[in-house]
Amino acid sequence: MAELPPLPDAIVVNYFIVSDDVERSARFYTEVLGGRVVFSPVPTVVELSNTFIVINAGGGPTDDKPAVTLETPRDPGRASSFVNIRVKDIRAAYAAWTARGAEFLTPPKQHPYETRCYIRDPDGHLIEVGQTTDPEGDWMPAGWSPDTPAGES
Repeated sequence: MAELPPLPDAIVVNYFIVSDDVERSARFYTEVLGGRVVFSPVPTVVELSNTFIVINAGGGPTDDKPAVTLETPRDPGRASSFVNIRVKDIRAAYAAWTARGAEFLTPPKQHPYETRCYIRDPDGHLIEVGQTTDPEGDWMPAGWSPDTPAGES
């Protein structure tokens, strides 16, 4: 596991998180959310559907970010960003991930264009899980339809 897959179209957007325990976080993103480790040990990169979660320890400034310190969230009640996961069947994802140890803040709640709920990873990073319920009013991946059962495309 020392080589990442080739970059499609010359650019890939990853989500970088700081972890106090990289192995623990990698287990959460693989065992609970169903990702796959594609690079380790540190940083660890987990492929989760069509994106990569880069998990690394925090640290002080470096020559290319001289005034930035990376750390886990200090206050779980405040966030400036979060991972947004779209699923075909939020009830199925909620049930499966809860059974694997995810602790959701609330059950899925209906909103105008989606049903959504939130979880936190072991370091407190917020993760939104949502299902589009109105394809005319919200983004939906190509090939997805609210009438298509989960697991089919």
